[in-house]
Amino acid sequence: MSPFNPNHRDTPAGQITIALYRIAQAIEHVFRERGKVMRLSPTQIQSLLFLKYARPGVRTIGGLANRLGVTYATSSGVANALEDKQLIKRTPLPEDQRVVTLELTPNGERDIEALNNVLDEIELAVAALPEVEQTVFLRATQAIVRRLQRAGYVSVYEMCWGCQFFQKNAHPNDPRGPHHCTFVNAPLAEPNTYLECPDFVPAET
Repeated sequence: MSPFNPNHRDTPAGQITIALYRIAQAIEHVFRERGKVMRLSPTQIQSLLFLKYARPGVRTIGGLANRLGVTYATSSGVANALEDKQLIKRTPLPEDQRVVTLELTPNGERDIEALNNVLDEIELAVAALPEVEQTVFLRATQAIVRRLQRAGYVSVYEMCWGCQFFQKNAHPNDPRGPHHCTFVNAPLAEPNTYLECPDFVPAET
C-alpha cells in the first residue's frame, strides 16, 4: 500500500504522509529558487545556514557531513565550492591546530542575511492555521521527528535550552561560562547556548 498511489490514500496516515511529502517538495522548491538568484545550490544554502547557527565545535568538514547526511568527501567538495566563492574560510582550531574549522567570511555573512527568510512562505502557511491547530500540529510533527530520529533517518539540531544535558547556571562565576553541558562535561558561555547542537536530546517533561 503506497501513499503515492491515489487509490491507497484512504487512511489518515496515508493522507498525512503524502501531505508531508508535498511540504518537503515545497521546501526543496523555495531553496532551489533562492539558489538560482544567489547562484547557490540547495546543499550550499544548507551548509551556510549550518555554519551560521551550529555551535563552534561542530563547524568542521565532519560536522558538515553529519548535518547534510553525506560522506566526508562530499562534504569536503561542498566546502571547497563555498571557499571558491569566497563565502567560507578554513581556520585551525586554536586549542587543537589539527582540527580545521569552517568559518563564514564577510561575503558569507552577507548571503546569510539574504537567506534568513527562505522559509517565510512555509511559516506563513503554518501561521495561517488557527492557534489550536498549530499546537496540535506542533506536537504531532515533534513526535514524528523523534521517531525518525530514533530510527536514524534525521539528525535533530537544537539549542541547549530544553536539552537534557543542559544545566543552567551550574557555575555562575566561571569565566568560561555560567552554564554546563554534561554531554561534553564542559562549561557553556551564554551565547553558545543559543546555537544549534547535534548532541541535543530533549529533556523529559
